Amino acid sequence: MRLAGTLLCRAGLNMIPMLPIELRIDRARRLLRMLEQDAPLLALRLAALSPEHQNSVKSYADELAACTRAEIVRLTAEKTFTEANEPAPAAD
Repeated sequence: MRLAGTLLCRAGLNMIPMLPIELRIDRARRLLRMLEQDAPLLALRLAALSPEHQNSVKSYADELAACTRAEIVRLTAEKTFTEANEPAPAAD
């Protein structure tokens, strides 16, 4: 499971680099918000599963949230770097 989470962090959230950076940041924030808001409902949906399956799903959800947080930080840094290196518009 750890390998799957690592691969998700490396590739899963950065699959569409052609989208504007602001849109990618917004999507990542929306995903994180959905994951955080879904945590209580996830516990209810998992109640019927065995403890092993519950732990597996919870750890996957936690890993996905951590990867999403890291992606937001990375994208925000990329946006800041890009904005800092853009030439200033010429004054007419």
